[in-house]
Amino acid sequence: MPTKIHSTAIIDSGAQLGSNVSVGTYSVIEDNVIIGDDCEIGHQVVLASGTRLGNGVRVFPGAIIGNQPQDLKYKGELTVVEVGDMTVIRECATINRGTSATNRTKVGKNCLLMAYSHVAHDCVLGDGIILANSVNLSGHVTIQDNVIIGGLTGIHQFVTIGAYAMIGALFRVSKDVPPYVLAGGHPLSYEGLNLIGLRRRGFSPNTIQTIADTYHVIYRSKLNVSQALQKLTAMDGKISEVEKIIDFIQKSKRGIIPAKVR
Repeated sequence: MPTKIHSTAIIDSGAQLGSNVSVGTYSVIEDNVIIGDDCEIGHQVVLASGTRLGNGVRVFPGAIIGNQPQDLKYKGELTVVEVGDMTVIRECATINRGTSATNRTKVGKNCLLMAYSHVAHDCVLGDGIILANSVNLSGHVTIQDNVIIGGLTGIHQFVTIGAYAMIGALFRVSKDVPPYVLAGGHPLSYEGLNLIGLRRRGFSPNTIQTIADTYHVIYRSKLNVSQALQKLTAMDGKISEVEKIIDFIQKSKRGIIPAKVR
């Protein structure tokens, strides 16, 4: 099918548009933008230089992708924003491109960034992520696959959030959130497993129980984190999910969220 561009849209001659792309009224697409096939660009959208959209991406009115990072160390270098296939970016969401630290900001495939969410410079988001309304990510945040973050939650710079975790709404995330967990409270704490999410994603009851047992050692055994890791590392026959938990905590630079005080 042919590309459909509204007469009021402004598209630089240096932009590359795939097939079957639609561009709505008063949208601006700058030089050095690459848009894949079957994308829908809504009304009054800005795709700034350095934006890369995969196939089937939908961008709703007022969203701005690829603008300069809000970082004082940025000196005008050419960097990019990469958005994976089939991701949906809702109204007035913003994604800044990277700085010289990593040269890119990346959002994976099949993500949903709801209205007014913000992804700052040098963030790396995996696949299947949902950011609810007005979630704000500071620079250098890493979010692994299939994470859900509730509305109006703020994420501190350099935080990492593990795969399949879920964070409630209206919270402040200043420490790393391990995989598979449900996090909430003030300060943000471990509240258990993301059971609904794990079941929906096809995790078996045995695997879920093993993950729960692992976090019992970490959070409920009265061992400190280093002692808990030593105990878990020494166990034989660990499943891959347990290996991922151990690896995540070993690599954590900000430290992991604490257990909820009972």
